[in-house]
Amino acid sequence: MSSKHTPILILILILTLAACSPGGNAAPAADDGKLHVVATTSIIGDVVSNIGDDDIHLTVLILAGSDPHSFEPSPQQIAALSDADLVFVNGFDLEQTLLPILESTAPEDKVVAVSEGVEPIVFSGDEEQAGGDGHRYDPHTWMDPNNVIIWTENIERALSQADPTHAEAYHARAEAYRQQLRELDAWIRQQIEPLLPLKVVTDHKVFGYFARRYGIEQVGAIIPAYSSMAQPSAQELAQLEDAIRQLGVKAVLVGNTVNPQLARQVAEDTGVKLIPIYTGSLSGPDGPASTYLDFMRYNVKAIVEAAQ
Repeated sequence: MSSKHTPILILILILTLAACSPGGNAAPAADDGKLHVVATTSIIGDVVSNIGDDDIHLTVLILAGSDPHSFEPSPQQIAALSDADLVFVNGFDLEQTLLPILESTAPEDKVVAVSEGVEPIVFSGDEEQAGGDGHRYDPHTWMDPNNVIIWTENIERALSQADPTHAEAYHARAEAYRQQLRELDAWIRQQIEPLLPLKVVTDHKVFGYFARRYGIEQVGAIIPAYSSMAQPSAQELAQLEDAIRQLGVKAVLVGNTVNPQLARQVAEDTGVKLIPIYTGSLSGPDGPASTYLDFMRYNVKAIVEAAQ
């Protein structure tokens, strides 16, 4: 047997086992005419839910607290992808470990990149070499709610085309949510502008779009790349600690989906505060960042605290 066929046969076997096992298919079994929709991340899932509401069946692949950079789906989740009418992904290669499976299980016309139309932040050659993660663009588009307004337009369009019967309902909910995003943007400006000029250090380069919108400066990151899967060298950590001391940075912001060990070491070495934030995932339903709106408010309050 040719080895080039092996991955395809393994994928077929996984899908077969998932379909035959109890609860193996995460999408609802009942055929009630509603769209079966998959969202890759909890943040995308929340935005899709605000627009689709009860008119769709929604499955979120990467649950709260998980890192989208390193996610690997279970057989049940692969089956959900195969059965989905639409799959909403971030785009800009955020879900890099998921891309080969998407290409094998979901037709291209069913995969919707919610960040399509966002003006991307292009990383430099040095950052590409440091990260080694294959990204051409910063994928963290959700850190600016104006980009999420673009998400809502892409989501509304895809849902309405797939399900014209509920197009008016999708539009009404999308417009109501867009208004909440505009109000969020105004609130963030109100919180951040009195702190400018403001310099922040994070665990990896996650605040690019936020910095571009609100005028803060991301002066460094523990991991000098756009992916949390990269690793810094000892020299890079030493340079970052020197920068923290010289620039008077008061805190290191560390995300909920990464190992905080390196950030804790840098904070201890430089005598600055270590402040938790949410980056690639919402909190659980009982946590402080269970929706995208709460996620952004939590992070802004953390930035304000870091500036004290």
